[in-house]
Amino acid sequence: MGVLMSRRQTVERVQKVSLAVSAFKDGLREQPSTRRRAEAGTTRQGTLEQEVQEGEEEASAGPSQPEESSASKAAWERLRDGRGVEPEEFDRANRFTPPAFIRPKRELHDDEPLDISLEQREQILNDEMCEICEVWTAESLFPCRICHRVYHDGCLRRMGYLQKDSAVEVTETAHTETGWSCYYCDNLNLLLTEEEMYSLMETLRNCKIIPGACLTLDDFLHYKHQVHKQQFERTMPEAQEEQAALQFNALDPDKKGHIEWQDFLSHESIQLLQKLRPQNALLRLLTPKERERARTAFLALDQDNDGFIGEGECCQARHTWFRKHQKEMLSCNVSISHVGPISEGSPASSRNGKSPEKILPATKQEETSIDWPGFLRENVAYILAARPNSAALHLQPPA
Repeated sequence: MGVLMSRRQTVERVQKVSLAVSAFKDGLREQPSTRRRAEAGTTRQGTLEQEVQEGEEEASAGPSQPEESSASKAAWERLRDGRGVEPEEFDRANRFTPPAFIRPKRELHDDEPLDISLEQREQILNDEMCEICEVWTAESLFPCRICHRVYHDGCLRRMGYLQKDSAVEVTETAHTETGWSCYYCDNLNLLLTEEEMYSLMETLRNCKIIPGACLTLDDFLHYKHQVHKQQFERTMPEAQEEQAALQFNALDPDKKGHIEWQDFLSHESIQLLQKLRPQNALLRLLTPKERERARTAFLALDQDNDGFIGEGECCQARHTWFRKHQKEMLSCNVSISHVGPISEGSPASSRNGKSPEKILPATKQEETSIDWPGFLRENVAYILAARPNSAALHLQPPA
């Protein structure tokens, strides 16, 4: 995960940084082409096809070509550094400098088996002070449902992470069973090491994917075909194309006809983690809250307490426990130490009152049994993919 660098120094230097940014933005206002592109970016999020077309038009114009190259370079730098919105796009008044992220590094023992006990429950404790300003104000702190950090909404707004309706969304979800992921946990791309990020950037460059652009279904399928051909040197089978189309629909829950860049990036990041890291290494990425939530799911499915559940029950967990939940499924307020969302069809849900035997299709006697370590290995990627706040399903479970 990323690490927030020099928080106290950031607050102390904010006035100096604001003056520097103000001078820089004043200089930008004198450049019509730069201002035009910035205004276009704030009023419209185009698809990949539109971005490419605009790039070709500006390149043919001649004088603006060096500026487009500079903008493209800045977009790739933001992608490499794990940054989203640039400081120039924030409101200058009372703005905090965005954090600097440090990508994780792989350790020698990462691939070794990890012992996560089923019987020994973990105590979930959140920080007492805001991660940004390091001030304690009790009930006004918003907890992250993945990690131990807590935040003030005002601090998040000044960092540029709460804009427009997102502030209301955080207020409504942070203290519910659905919960809210902070900007560290919301960005799955920050789980990649520098080497893994370089590999992803090379793939995106080779497939002519522009950072920040939205992708239509044709863009997404074309990209998947190119990646498959580069990796296997043959055409992608029709079955995989159908699976890719299902993944696109999962990434576009609102049926807008395109997927947002951040959702596409999160999907590609979790796909790359699955490809490059063994399951033991992925298990080390789980936080105490995620492990405790997985225990709750397993123990609820293990009705006879023999330490095993059926394969169908394990699959059911992917589709109900470890996936996105719509806003209408939000329940009443809970304590800030709650470990995460509870599915509408889960045994712990108080809405439907159904027992797990009535919603699960098969019993353990009729299929392969899975123990606790196997349950974690089978579901770890889906647990990680459920971190972002977006309603998009970043890793579509197989049917």
